[in-house]
Formats: sequence, structure tokens, C-alpha cells
Amino acid sequence: MEQVAPKNNFHVSIIMTGSPGVFEPANIGGISVRNRFIRSATHEGMADTAGAPLESLEKLYVRLARGGVGAIVTGYAGVLPQGRCCFPGMLMMHDDALVPAYRRLVEAVHREGSPLIMQLAHCGSQTRSAVTGMRTVAPSPIRDRYYSEEVPQELTEAGIREIIDAFVDAAERAQAAGFDGVQLHLAHGYLLSQFLSGHSNRRRDHWGGSLENRFRIVSEIMDGIRRRLGKYPVLAKINGYDGMSGGMRQEEAVKIAMMLEASGCSAVEISSGTIAEGLAIMRGPRVPIDALLVANFKVAAVPRFLRSGFARILPLVSPSSPKPYHSYNLDAASVIRKAVSIPVVLVGGIHTFMDASRAIEDGAADFVSMSRPFIIEPSIVKRYEEGRQDASKCSMCNDCAIMIEKEPLRCWNGRVRQGV
Repeated sequence: MEQVAPKNNFHVSIIMTGSPGVFEPANIGGISVRNRFIRSATHEGMADTAGAPLESLEKLYVRLARGGVGAIVTGYAGVLPQGRCCFPGMLMMHDDALVPAYRRLVEAVHREGSPLIMQLAHCGSQTRSAVTGMRTVAPSPIRDRYYSEEVPQELTEAGIREIIDAFVDAAERAQAAGFDGVQLHLAHGYLLSQFLSGHSNRRRDHWGGSLENRFRIVSEIMDGIRRRLGKYPVLAKINGYDGMSGGMRQEEAVKIAMMLEASGCSAVEISSGTIAEGLAIMRGPRVPIDALLVANFKVAAVPRFLRSGFARILPLVSPSSPKPYHSYNLDAASVIRKAVSIPVVLVGGIHTFMDASRAIEDGAADFVSMSRPFIIEPSIVKRYEEGRQDASKCSMCNDCAIMIEKEPLRCWNGRVRQGV
């Protein structure tokens, strides 16, 4: 791809180094991408009640593709109704009847030159039976710190086998719909992440205990996809670390990345944290109080006449997230990249052109993945490439991350009204 002449010296210094740059074409497990920017999976809330994509999602992805992104990963798509999230508009891929709608979506994105990868997930205990109408499940019966309505049901052998088959079936549907690949969501405390973590997996059978046993469910999903779909690209999103007692640490994350490579994984995206850690997973300088008051299900349980006082104490009980706010998974990605030969994708606080360029040129990652910057500016990659912009306009207010509990994805900064 021909580089567009930049307008400032910083861009010139990056482009003239001669090392791989963020705008160079690349390949992920056979998927050709026009640059090293990936739109990370982000729940959009733009599916109908069956889980099929709405026209609004197609328009969003088309804007991203026209804006120059190298590849798009969808918001998480549920593989079973029991694994649906408790937010409205979640994508689903549990039924063959959904394939035609997704095929139209893929074709629209392909016309604009971007590959489309479907993220597959099961929420495990990180959902609410009051919304799904189904009992929550998990590797072990440990109440989730955030979704704390009930103790989840410990999965039986038959239940685990059903989930493995559901992931494989969903991957086959994604291939039939024309998706360029799938990504397994092994991060952020969702079901497969719960199996990998010693904090949430206390089993004493062959699905728990050693890391090899905790990885078994992922290994069997990978084996099933490989047997049925051959070399179809399968990516994975993992935690490089989290803040839970007995949870994921960098040393184990390195081993998991190596095990994924051995199982035939095409690339690994490095994230961090679990939903139970609250704002620590989002990172930002302030607590999104307005959005919490308007949209959060836990705050909604507080009587309306008490919410003004609740708003004042909320920053004390849920303080702003820890620093750094930028590139906070860089160290974990760099260590993992040294241990594997498959592409490593860095996500988390990549909000400037310098963040992205340095990660690639310093060898910490092969690709950079962003979420919040694309919400406010779908064409930010093109702006970077043309030298018109060095940093995202995103203020990291995180209102978007809270408002998706009620509304479709958009930038809400300065637009949320307190419902007190």
C-alpha cells in the first residue's frame, strides 16, 4: 500500500525507519489485511431478538471498513442461549437460520475491502438468569462478584461437551456465512476464561487442576474446529493477567499462548482483566457516574430518592481505574510474542498513532487492536495514515461501556443525562 505523505515530523520518523510499519499489509492465518490496525470485538447491541444482525450493524461495519481498518472483529456472538449476555441486542450464532443474515453482512463489509472475523463466546456466570430465563453455569459453583444474583450451576461432563460442540457448530456457521475467520473469547472472565483461571476453576476432575486440564475445553474446541473446518483461521483473545486472587498471571498466559499455537490457533490477542474487577478492566481517569445512574442494572436497584447520595459515594467505593491508561497490556504482549511464532495482537489503551507505531516497530506485537477510538471515530485509521491526526478524540470517559446495558453502541461523552 502506498504511504500518504504525512504532515508532521513524528509520522516521518516512524515511516522512514525501514522496520515493519502499521500501514504495511500483513497476513493472519491466511487472512490478508491492508494494515496492522484491527477493530477489537465490541458489543454493539445491534442484533434482533433472535441474534441476527440489524441494518445498523451493517452500516457501522461499512463505516469502519471505509475508514481504513485492516480487519474487523464482531462483538461477541453467543454459541448457546444459556450463554447469552444480559445486555440487549447480543449477536448469536447458535442456529443455522441465522446464516443468511450474516452472509449479507459479510458481503457488505467485503465490498469495502475489510475482512470480517466473528468472535464466539459463552458468558458463563457473567450474565443474569433474570434476563436470559436460564440458570447460569460455570466450571465451579462460585458466585460472580459483579453478576452476584445467584451461585452458578457447576457444569457436568455432558454440559461441557454440549458447549464444546456449540463452539464448533458456531464456527462452521461462521464459515458458511463467509466470515474470514473466528475468534474464541478466552478473556475477561467469560466461560472459557473461567475454565482457564485458577480463581474460577476449582474442579478436581480432568477439566480442572493443572493448566493442561484447565485448557482442555479450549483444546477440544480447537480440535473439533480443525477436524471439521480444516485450516479455517481461528484466533483467540486471552488475558495476559488479571487482578483476581488466584487468577491469571503473565507466566500462565505465556504457556496458554504456546498451547494455543500448538493447537493450531492462527493469532492471539492480548487483553487483561475480568468484569468482576469493575473499572480496572476499562481504564480511565474518572468514574462514569452519569452512565451508571442511567443504565447500570445494579444502580437501578437503588431507590430513586437515594440515588443523589449514592452518586456522591460511588467514586469512593468504585474509584477510577489504575494507571497506566495507555498501552497497559504492552508488557504482557511483548513477553508472549517472544514465546510464540503466531501473530500477537495488542489491545488496551491504544489511543495514539505513537502507541500503535511503537508497539509494532519495537516488536511488542504484530498488530494493534482498538475499540473505544473506533466508537467515536470510525475513520481514525485513514486519518492516521493521511497524517491529519495523531491521537484519538476519545476521552476514556467509559460512558459507552456502561450505556450498552440499555442502548446500542455509540459515543456518549457529554450526552448522558442523570436519571436521579
